[in-house]
Amino acid sequence: MDLKLKPVYLGGLIHESGNRSPVYVVNKGKYNFRKDIPRLARYYQIPIRIPKNPSIVMFEKTSLTAMRFLTAISTEHPEYTEKLSRELWMRAWSRDEGIFDKNDLMTAAKMAGVDDVISESAFAKVTDDGIKKTLRAVTTDALNHGAFGVPTIVIYINNKPEIVFGSGRFPILATLLEEEWKGPQNHMSFFF
Repeated sequence: MDLKLKPVYLGGLIHESGNRSPVYVVNKGKYNFRKDIPRLARYYQIPIRIPKNPSIVMFEKTSLTAMRFLTAISTEHPEYTEKLSRELWMRAWSRDEGIFDKNDLMTAAKMAGVDDVISESAFAKVTDDGIKKTLRAVTTDALNHGAFGVPTIVIYINNKPEIVFGSGRFPILATLLEEEWKGPQNHMSFFF
C-alpha cells in the first residue's frame, strides 16, 4: 500500500462542501461527544479526551496554523508527517493542549522527533504564499474527490478513485480492497 497523509484545512473543507459541523446540529453534537466518540475510543483503544472547550479547538482558534505548519514539514520532510500529525492530534484530542501558537507547534514537533532547525524553518513558512497555496490545493483536491470532512480516505481501485469517510469505516475500506478485516483488537472481547 502506498499511503500518503495529506493535511487539509478542515474549516475550508466543511465550508466549501456545504457541510455543517456536528456542533451546529444539536442532537448530532450531543451524540458525537457523549456517545459515539467515547464508544469509538473504547473500541479502537484510542486515548480520546474531549477538550474542556471543544469550540475553542474547532472554531475560535482553528487548526489553520497547525495545518500550514504540517504542510511545510510535509513538503520538505515527509518522513515526519505521520509522527507530527499524531502528536498534534494527541495534543488537541487526548491531552487538551494547544496547537495554535509557535510554542505549541515547536513542542509538538520536538515530541515527534523533528529537528529544531527544521521546525523553525517550517514555522517561518506558515504565512508563506507557497505553503498557503499547497494547503489550499490539497483541500481543493479533497473537495473534488467529494470530501466533506475528515478523515476522508481516497483509494484507487483499477485507477478509479473511491472515497471512504470516517474513522469507523475500516471494515468498508477492507472490503473495497478485498482484504480481510480482523478489527483493531481481535484478540479480546469488547462490550459496550
